[in-house]
Amino acid sequence: MARRGELYSGLAVAAVFIILEIAAMSMLKRSSTLQDFWINRASHNAMAWTWGRVTEVRNYFSLQKQNQLLAGRNFELFKELQRYKEMEKELKALSKLDSIGFRSRYNYIPAEVTAMGTNSRHNYIILDKGSDDGVRPNSAIITPNGVVGMVYSVNRHYSYGLSLLNDKISVSARIGKEGLVAPLSWDGRGTDHAILKDIPLHLTVAEGDTVLTSGLSTVYPADIPVGVTMGSRLVDGAVNVVDVKLFIDFATLRYVIIAENPDRETIEEMER
Repeated sequence: MARRGELYSGLAVAAVFIILEIAAMSMLKRSSTLQDFWINRASHNAMAWTWGRVTEVRNYFSLQKQNQLLAGRNFELFKELQRYKEMEKELKALSKLDSIGFRSRYNYIPAEVTAMGTNSRHNYIILDKGSDDGVRPNSAIITPNGVVGMVYSVNRHYSYGLSLLNDKISVSARIGKEGLVAPLSWDGRGTDHAILKDIPLHLTVAEGDTVLTSGLSTVYPADIPVGVTMGSRLVDGAVNVVDVKLFIDFATLRYVIIAENPDRETIEEMER
């Protein structure tokens, strides 16, 4: 009982102290304009800080949605640009073209990267689209800024691909729109670097030329910018290669485009 009395006594003292503090603050606020100013200022600063933190948290969680909207818009613009590029090529070959009935050579599917490796010589990429979305093996994985890789296998909801940072991937590329065609591949020197191989020894490639996909493939659409040349060099005294600085930043890659050629198997059968 004595302990309970001491507890009640302590609570009573605490309550009286809090009441006196509130009363003192009220009297202080009313007694002086200067004191009133400082009290209001402290209160407003605290409120501003709180609302600032709330706004930062809200903006952070809205970034993902904003990024998805931007990726969707970029995807639609990319499809339209590729359609015009293909129409331009057809116009050069034909005197007339029914542009209304023109069918793009590729089907484009937007996808998001769910996993990716960049620390070995056999790097991979996993995407959130599969056979239910129209993805098939040997489809290209690209962005408006370059080649990402190629789909290797699919299940209903996901795709497994080999990235360009894999020594088993080779892409037919062209230096400029009318220049030399050569295979482009990764040489393991960094995630932003590749080489053009099989360059004739008598040719010297200048720095600063844009490298694009050649279109001489059933996998990759034509004229996708890949990177920029950094000059040519002789390797082992017998092979001339061109160093290429890639446009794609694999470290920040999140949204990609799967380019599926519905006529690929027919064309490959004719080639065989």
